[in-house]
Amino acid sequence: MPCISSSSKPNCRPVWLFFALLGLSAMHTHAKEDLTVPEQVSLSANMSTKQLSISWLGGTATTFDLMILRTEFNETVFYETVSVTVNQVSGRHQWNWTSVEPLECTSLSIKIRSRDGQTTSEWSSTQILQGSDLPSNDKFQMYPQDKVVPVGANTTFCCIVEEGKVFGNIQQSNTVMNTMQLSRRSYATTVYNQEPSVRTGTNILCYDYPKTQLTGAVVFVGYPPLPSDLMCETHDLISAVCQWNEGRDTHLYGKRRTLYSLNKRICPQTQRERKCIMDQWDGNWTLVAQNPLGQYSLTYSAELSHRVRPEAPANVNSIVHAWYATVLWQWKYSTYSSLALVCEVELSSQGYKTTHTFSGVGLRSVDLPDLYPDEDYSVQVRCSAQQNFWKWGDWSKPFFFKTKTYVPEAPDVWMWMNRDNTGQVIWKPLTRRQSRGQITGYKVTFWSPEENQQHTEMFSPDTTAAPINLTQFATFSGNKIKATVIAENNEGESQPASVLIPLRLTDVEPLVVSRAVHTDSGFPLFWWKDVNSTCGYVVEWHEASCKWDCPVEWIKVAARNTNVTVESANFQPGVRYNFSLYSCSSEAPELQQRWQGYMQELVPSGSVSLSASQQDSNILLTWGEIPLVKRRGFIQGYNVYISNGSQLALLANLSYQGARNYTVKGFSEGSYKFTVKAYTSAGEDTGATASIMLELYTDWLILEILASLGITALFLIIVTFICYKKRKWVKKAFYPDIPEPKLPGDWARTQGPLDVKPSPHSMVHIVEKPEWDSSKEMLVVIPEEDEDEEGQGIGDEPVDTDEPTSLRYYNHVVDERPIRPRYPDSSTSSASSLDSARTDVTYTGIQTSGSSLVFQLDPQGFSEGHQPQTDQFASCVGGGGGYRPQMQTRAQSDDMRPASPEPFLDPQVASGGGYKPQSSWNFDVDAGESCGLAPSLGSPTSVASTQFLLPDEEEHGEEKRQLSSSAATWFTNLLSSTKP
Repeated sequence: MPCISSSSKPNCRPVWLFFALLGLSAMHTHAKEDLTVPEQVSLSANMSTKQLSISWLGGTATTFDLMILRTEFNETVFYETVSVTVNQVSGRHQWNWTSVEPLECTSLSIKIRSRDGQTTSEWSSTQILQGSDLPSNDKFQMYPQDKVVPVGANTTFCCIVEEGKVFGNIQQSNTVMNTMQLSRRSYATTVYNQEPSVRTGTNILCYDYPKTQLTGAVVFVGYPPLPSDLMCETHDLISAVCQWNEGRDTHLYGKRRTLYSLNKRICPQTQRERKCIMDQWDGNWTLVAQNPLGQYSLTYSAELSHRVRPEAPANVNSIVHAWYATVLWQWKYSTYSSLALVCEVELSSQGYKTTHTFSGVGLRSVDLPDLYPDEDYSVQVRCSAQQNFWKWGDWSKPFFFKTKTYVPEAPDVWMWMNRDNTGQVIWKPLTRRQSRGQITGYKVTFWSPEENQQHTEMFSPDTTAAPINLTQFATFSGNKIKATVIAENNEGESQPASVLIPLRLTDVEPLVVSRAVHTDSGFPLFWWKDVNSTCGYVVEWHEASCKWDCPVEWIKVAARNTNVTVESANFQPGVRYNFSLYSCSSEAPELQQRWQGYMQELVPSGSVSLSASQQDSNILLTWGEIPLVKRRGFIQGYNVYISNGSQLALLANLSYQGARNYTVKGFSEGSYKFTVKAYTSAGEDTGATASIMLELYTDWLILEILASLGITALFLIIVTFICYKKRKWVKKAFYPDIPEPKLPGDWARTQGPLDVKPSPHSMVHIVEKPEWDSSKEMLVVIPEEDEDEEGQGIGDEPVDTDEPTSLRYYNHVVDERPIRPRYPDSSTSSASSLDSARTDVTYTGIQTSGSSLVFQLDPQGFSEGHQPQTDQFASCVGGGGGYRPQMQTRAQSDDMRPASPEPFLDPQVASGGGYKPQSSWNFDVDAGESCGLAPSLGSPTSVASTQFLLPDEEEHGEEKRQLSSSAATWFTNLLSSTKP
């Protein structure tokens, strides 16, 4: 309807909208009238496969909405739109649905409606598939029961609890499963990726709460069949025997096992390796294997002549001789008589097997050569078709027989000689095969080729040696005898076996023993070829610890060989063996080479015998050898240890195995413990221990004392020798000759008083020096020639050359060097001066080396100028006419002056009657008290003497202190002097 004006435009839309809705409604009403509601809905359930088949009548529609709900909880299980074509015959629609849970678990409600695009019909009436959880079925139930599923599948189980009970849980192998509630009484769980079950299946259990009741289900998990290796053959040339392998285990047994059929004939169930027999050869076969999880088929085809496999021979028998036997058998089928056969005969003896092959048409017997007498054998036979070989037939049952006896083999003979001309002939016992029957004994004959004499002895079957005593053959002119050994059994004697024995053992230089090293195959030995060895070599060995009638083993080597590997079941670890090589010729065996070796070296089982002893200030460790049987290896050396509490400290490693001692140095007094261990390539032994108490070495102390005395004596001898060579100098230095005093005048007159007159000219000049300089405290020698030059000489007076040189000195100056004594004693000179009318008195100070300070008083030589001084001196003597000089030590300080300054006056001298020196002397205190005379410079001495005549006791100590300095001075002069 058109719009008239623009003002009416808003009113046009409602009109058009109304007509559009009216048209759609009419179309929808028409569509509903065309879609038919599904009718006659029917349900068909397959509980084993959990499949629900739904059919209905739905008119011409091809699309339907299908809804499946759990009835009790009204939960949707399946809701989809499906396309279903109509069955032209029945006119019904059908749809199959497979449930996850068993259909018995709970009731299901199903309804359907037709659909055409977005247009649907009304829902059909609801159809219910009744489950086992109805109130009327109040038992404890579980589904599915006895289900067979493949390995790896997932299976859902449901448990319906008994009415009025409470659900507990569902378990598999004691494992609680997760569950889901399907209805008021029904609960479900799913087992994933199931493994192969055991023979009786896998159990799933359901418990109520609190586990007062249970129910369960069994599931069988396995594989579908998979046979292999189908093969058909004939044994009798008529029928067919087909075999195959079952393949993998299906894990399904009993009524669920795999069933086999061959060419649609059921095959009986036997072992795992299946077999099926057909009466006639068909040439083509089909095998079908089937179980609840599926089926598998195999095919095979072949010609009869190409598949012949004879049966095992029957009734095996034999005809035996000493060296061969004939084996016979029979066949089960007569058809073999015209069949070309090839047969194997397996012969066994003493654990060894040999196979012989024979062929022929209808073969029934064979001959077996190269047998051994008196030997036990077993034999088996199998055959096959010679043409178109297919397979060997089965072995016959073993057949046993024994060959006849024969004369034994010649024994293997050798000898062993001791060093006392005794020994034994030895032979190896014969094996059963070598004996060829029961050995009854051995016959041993000793024969001399030169003398043509022999001696025979019989030995029992268990004997393997005959003794030898070479002294019994001492009268023989030859140098060897021949020993022959013969073995005997019931069939006769063996061939003789002989060995040459030297009658006279000659001592030869010992051979160098080489080292034999054991390998996995034995002891390999090598040697140089001996051109004189015509019949080969013999290698013998025995334990090295054996020395007398040793159990010896040996082997014989061909002359062309120069090496052999020695192996024996008797070799033991830790045992040393001696190997000897002998060359064989027409003469007696000759030793060529020797070896020693161990199968395996071990640590020594014994220790050395250790002892410790003190040698001077050292410790000497000595030990002996380990016995050979306890070494168990080659001794490579010794380790010396010292024990530090519970630990051992290595002192030395003596790699030389011949070492038998070791000296330990540098230890002080005390107790020590030492251990010595021998070692092989396998390690050390347990060690031997010795203790020792190291004491002070008294001999060394005595030796030191003697050495000191010897050195001292040698020094004295040297000093004595030097003094002897320098005796003139020593005499001059220490013991100069004292000249006799020269006394002028007549000594025969009567002794009178000594008249001492002052000398007109004093040779002693007192030089007064007001200031004392201690640094110049020394003697100044002024010869007389100097005085003459000054005009103070004595004129032309003759001078006595025997008198010492007059010296001038300063007052209070005394040499501090020690005084050397002079002999003879000054008392003698003093006594002599009493009888003289003229006495010369000389005052001296401390003499220097080689000279003295001499002061001479000559009464006739005094000058007038000195007269008053002389008189004053004489008047100080007092009362008598005797002369009494004073002794003076070196100047002293004021604080060291004597307590009594007065001199001691001898009464005899004071009264006159001759000269006598006083026994003590002191310093004069001052010039006034000494009558104006200067203090005396020294003690009066004899002429040419430097020894104080009257030394004061107080001076002795000072002289002793100066003695060492003086000794050093004269010893230096002694060594440096060149004078004789």
